[in-house]
Amino acid sequence: MTAEPDGPEGRLRRFATIWSRAVYPVTSTSLTRPEFEELLLPLARRLSKALRARSFDAAEGKAVGAALVAAHCTDPDALGPALDCVDAYLVLYCGGNGSQEDLRTRSSRLQHAMAAGYAQALRDRTLAEQEAIARAALQAQGVVAQALHASEARFRAVFEGAAIGISIADLDGNVLEVNGAMLRMFGGSEQTLRGRNVRDWTHAEDAPQVWRLYEELVRGDREHYHVEKAYYRPDGTVLWTNLTVSLLRDADGAPQYQLALMEDTTERRLLNLRLRYEATHDALTGLPNRTLFFERLEKVLSSGPGQRFGLCYLDLDGFKTINDSLGHAAGDRLLVEVADRLQSCATAPGEMVARLGGDEFVALTTGPDTQREVDELAARIMNALVAPISVDGRELTVRGSIGVVEGAAQERSAAEVLRSADITMYRAKSAGGNRFELADPEADARAITRHGLTTALPAALERGEFFIEYQPLVHLGDGSVHGAEALVRWLHPQHGVLGPDRFIPLAEHTGLIVPLGRWVLEQSVRQAGRWHERHADSGPLRINVNLSPCQLTHPGLVQDTVEILERTGVAPEALCLEVTESALIGADDDLLKPLRRLAEMGVDIALDDFGTGYSNLANLRRLPVSILKLDRSFTQSMQQFPADPVDLKIVEGIVSLAHSLDLAVTVEGVETGAQAEQLRILGCDTAQGWYYARPGPPERLHELALVDATG
Repeated sequence: MTAEPDGPEGRLRRFATIWSRAVYPVTSTSLTRPEFEELLLPLARRLSKALRARSFDAAEGKAVGAALVAAHCTDPDALGPALDCVDAYLVLYCGGNGSQEDLRTRSSRLQHAMAAGYAQALRDRTLAEQEAIARAALQAQGVVAQALHASEARFRAVFEGAAIGISIADLDGNVLEVNGAMLRMFGGSEQTLRGRNVRDWTHAEDAPQVWRLYEELVRGDREHYHVEKAYYRPDGTVLWTNLTVSLLRDADGAPQYQLALMEDTTERRLLNLRLRYEATHDALTGLPNRTLFFERLEKVLSSGPGQRFGLCYLDLDGFKTINDSLGHAAGDRLLVEVADRLQSCATAPGEMVARLGGDEFVALTTGPDTQREVDELAARIMNALVAPISVDGRELTVRGSIGVVEGAAQERSAAEVLRSADITMYRAKSAGGNRFELADPEADARAITRHGLTTALPAALERGEFFIEYQPLVHLGDGSVHGAEALVRWLHPQHGVLGPDRFIPLAEHTGLIVPLGRWVLEQSVRQAGRWHERHADSGPLRINVNLSPCQLTHPGLVQDTVEILERTGVAPEALCLEVTESALIGADDDLLKPLRRLAEMGVDIALDDFGTGYSNLANLRRLPVSILKLDRSFTQSMQQFPADPVDLKIVEGIVSLAHSLDLAVTVEGVETGAQAEQLRILGCDTAQGWYYARPGPPERLHELALVDATG
């Protein structure tokens, strides 16, 4: 049955055809090109399934890479075309209708897995071949020795017919014989090799033990040795070999000759170097990648006493906007230009620039005086970004935020250094960007704590680690308990009891404030219901609950509030929702609509922290509020006698204005009797503060209310 040309199988077949045409010319297979295509077809099918699988499995890509080695795609030029085909055509022919961005990301991960599997399989194959060569060398040693002593004709047959390079030298190192395979490896004539001395074939990359082993062998202290060694060819190019040298003895056992067996590993080494380069360098910019950077950083941090390091962690400001508006191709060209400029900033010995991913780069400097050098490096990077970058005819201005970490080696791990640099970079970005900041251990500790609290918030709500304390609201006219404000606390397993200022901003940032706020509202309203049951004769005790700006914009606010009131049987008049003045500055009708609906139901709305923002008193008429909560900053001077007359006039004016608009006034932060009395004289309605009671469990409010009820 023939596959439909436009069906999945037909598109898969086209991908396999393109793949085979690209790779076949550089394979050493005995198959024809169509036969080779049939060999690649199941590999293409595996890649197609891995591309569209629910979860990514790197093992599939590694298996395909290993299968290419098994199919004799071992030429240094074979892997590149294979990966290029996967990059260009796998998503096109096998991606289906999935998200193109997700498929491209999955395809890139498959290519990396293929390269890793290919490299591992090639290493395994190389090791197997080396073992076979070593065995052949030992066998050849015996064969050649026997031939020398028995039959010149038989020796010549073995010597000339060998597939690996063979040479014989005397114990002084003078080359006596070389076979054809060795001549082809060196690319010279027999005259250029015969008569040379082995000791002349030194190379800059010779391992230290190479010549020590050689001397031991020619002295008769060693029978053979095996090393990897490089040679210079007559034309100046380098030949890399697996070299086995053996000692040949005469009939009496005395050392007589040395026998060298060579396998040319130059192409395999170049392939390994290429794979290593691709694994440690960024494909877009050519800069070292995260892997190589961490290797270098860990080496620097493990260096000896007296060594220091400096690191600049750069994140481009506004890159996402450029990428989204102009497209990924323009974003890539911008990154390439930035990379070139950064590379020009780090040219001194011990300096390095790498791309960690996306628009994040790092620059590293080392030496004894990095405290000065890293500042200069950061300044050079900032200056390098000043000139606009031309992309597709547009002049783009790009800026960066840099976190700088400097210190002595051996004090921190690479992960700790990079985390500190990352935190510091975000501090620079939060300060407006286009600047660099120096790492501050205390700021790092605070950021780490914030991060820990942020990640622990969702589980804390599930585990019931939050609880509520209540601070009484007292009527200034007769001193009776009017109600209470609900204040949420977090009983953290490590940090103990945390106030709302420690975690409410984090909850707002993560969106957890909505479920947390709903929980606080329900618990507080239930408590109000219990108070009403116990103190029905003395009138209802009201409950004040704070609303964050995020809750105001949540579409379920009104419905949640109504359901909680109905479920608990609490009247709307017993609930007051407090909203900060800053949240309502410039609020439009859509934002005010849910508050108006709640106010129409009978729920009181209090304007909290009044006076701390840019108060537009004329706006009070359009806001659905019934209570002003005067910020404590206005009344602090009243703790002393006599009070500041200016503050008295301000408070008197606000109270007069509020009452003229039928708004009640509540004062926060009352801490002395004199302060309470002065506020009563000025006409304030209710107050809260440590003078009356600190926030505490609901039972404390029972006690205070009971005292009021009994006089």
